[in-house]
Amino acid sequence: MTTAPDLSAFIKAYDVRGLVGSQLTEEVVEALGAGFVDEIGAAGAEVVVGHDMRDSSPRFVAAFARGAQARGAHVVNLGLCSTDESYFASGRYDAPAAMFTASHNPATYNGIKFSRAGAQGISIGTGLAGIRDRASAYLAEGAVPAVAEPGGYSERDVLADYAAYLRELVDLSGVRPLRVVVDAGNGMGGMTVPAVLGTAAGLPALPLEIIPLYFELDGTFPNHEANPLEPENLRDLQAAVLEHGADLGLAFDGDADRCFVIDERGEPVTPSAVAAIVALREITRVRAAGEQGDIHVIHNLITSRIVAETIEQAGAIPVRTNVGHSLIKDRMRETGAIFGGEHSAHYYFRDFWGADNGMLAAMHLIAQFGEFEGPLSALAAQFTPYTASGEINSTVTDVPAAYTRIVEAFAGRGEFDELDGLTVSGAAGDGFWWFNVRPSNTEPLLRLNAEAATASTMQVLRDEVLALIRA
Repeated sequence: MTTAPDLSAFIKAYDVRGLVGSQLTEEVVEALGAGFVDEIGAAGAEVVVGHDMRDSSPRFVAAFARGAQARGAHVVNLGLCSTDESYFASGRYDAPAAMFTASHNPATYNGIKFSRAGAQGISIGTGLAGIRDRASAYLAEGAVPAVAEPGGYSERDVLADYAAYLRELVDLSGVRPLRVVVDAGNGMGGMTVPAVLGTAAGLPALPLEIIPLYFELDGTFPNHEANPLEPENLRDLQAAVLEHGADLGLAFDGDADRCFVIDERGEPVTPSAVAAIVALREITRVRAAGEQGDIHVIHNLITSRIVAETIEQAGAIPVRTNVGHSLIKDRMRETGAIFGGEHSAHYYFRDFWGADNGMLAAMHLIAQFGEFEGPLSALAAQFTPYTASGEINSTVTDVPAAYTRIVEAFAGRGEFDELDGLTVSGAAGDGFWWFNVRPSNTEPLLRLNAEAATASTMQVLRDEVLALIRA
């Protein structure tokens, strides 16, 4: 027996995410491949494996395949792909999947996103802890033992099928001509955008002029981090939209499963506005198709109030959830929801096996905008009636004490709930306000999100809560 590394240091709530070399090694990845097959009972079945453009990804895929094959799984290597492409393969072939990516993290990181067959997410409470523990046992033993009938290996390119499927879900052929700047951040959007929105996959041309920024696949991210959630990473896109007189801009993260939108003025369109627009389109579509009964749409608790209001006004039922993609995928299945949106720009679709797909959300937005007579800023303004703070992080060593200060300060002033962290909501004059504080899963941080009917109310609220958090 050998001393196994502490896998819990980099296997978190929803995925594996660690430093290459010191945490993630080929030996660790091989053990994780074996543990994955054992935990989900995939011996004798296909397991699809894809990877992003990071330098370490191909060798990790090879190590994962060794462990998975040793335990009897037939490995299907998708090669370079986006995360939502791996979900497509998992759904289309009804096969469990492993996607090697660290999303927007720097080049020194890599990771794995696991799915059960049908693109069902796996979190720490639904199998990831079991994968971790099985892998730890193999590492302690010093080797992954092979079953009597090890699995095989093959390769499969699904990009063309993926692109064609998205075109079936959202028809963009009839939109008015639009000029679109796309910043792929040297991530996988540089491969998927030309296939889905262009002609690289052999599909007919759309009335879209795509102006590419950083489409070269490069896991060192030479231009900026592939994390559009950070405002500084949008600056090149904002400048290019203005320079080219574009109608809109799109920014994808490293594994291209999240998409952020910029209007014609170079201003961000909030993910909540995008979620409201897509929710309205999906509700309208399924009603027109004759779907009867209750229609559910999911939103997490830090999306703008306009999301729930839009869902209700369209005659559907909003379902408020915790933050976190695996949790939302579970709720999508439980409720049969047609769509789900998070303020982090993750968008989930029943027609995409309940998985998230930033490209599909972008296509819905383009379809809606393509039928709209004004600029994108005018369309977005219809779904941005309130003022939000955005997420503000504070380093906090004593979270319970911060909670106590907040509860004491707001006692009698608002309603409290603890669905995910602490949410307080109340009224101000003719308007409303709410805020949520919740701890990070991985760092000593408290995250604050606040919203109010007016900018002045939001600013006063934000500053008061921040003072309490940081006292």
